Amino acid sequence: MRILNCADTGVLVEVADLDQVIALGAALETAPPPGVSDVVPAARTVLLRLEPGTDPEAVASAVSELTLDTDVVRGSGETVTVPVRYDGEDLDDIAALTGMSLREVVRAHTSATWTVAFCGFAPGFGYMVGDDPRLNVPRRGEARTRVPKGAVALAGEFTGVYPRVSPGGWQLLGRTDLVTWDLERDPPGLLRPGVRVRFEEVV
Repeated sequence: MRILNCADTGVLVEVADLDQVIALGAALETAPPPGVSDVVPAARTVLLRLEPGTDPEAVASAVSELTLDTDVVRGSGETVTVPVRYDGEDLDDIAALTGMSLREVVRAHTSATWTVAFCGFAPGFGYMVGDDPRLNVPRRGEARTRVPKGAVALAGEFTGVYPRVSPGGWQLLGRTDLVTWDLERDPPGLLRPGVRVRFEEVV
């Protein structure tokens, strides 16, 4: 664990891997240091935003004393079900990359338990990690200039749902009508860090 000051308003914690990010997030939820207003996980870091007047050194010291349990159950809180039509443009390619049939790919994606590890790229885009390593596929060789809203995709160890039309290089599995980002909702993001996700096939 490496702890760095982020100006005088934050503390950035660098860890070895995503499992440690999840473990650190769980530890901070159980014992948050005084003065921490927000915890922002990423792939290999966790940013702690501080309330005005909080001593970053005191927060860094408290974080360094935390015990990280990398065996913590991923996403032990809220569960969201995402209905998906598995008709994505890259479904054949995903099957070829994984060595599975189309039906096996769908069964693997719907049978896995996914957890939102962190958010980024666009508001409401949750990077979800699962428990089936067969679904680890590379990004496309060439990104699309337009991926439709609601597209469900794979890249590396992650799956995600595009919250709006945008460019993207992930492999497209299917699409959902579920609104994952809505400014009229509190909170706006449906897929937040720590949320567990199950995908359900619909026709």
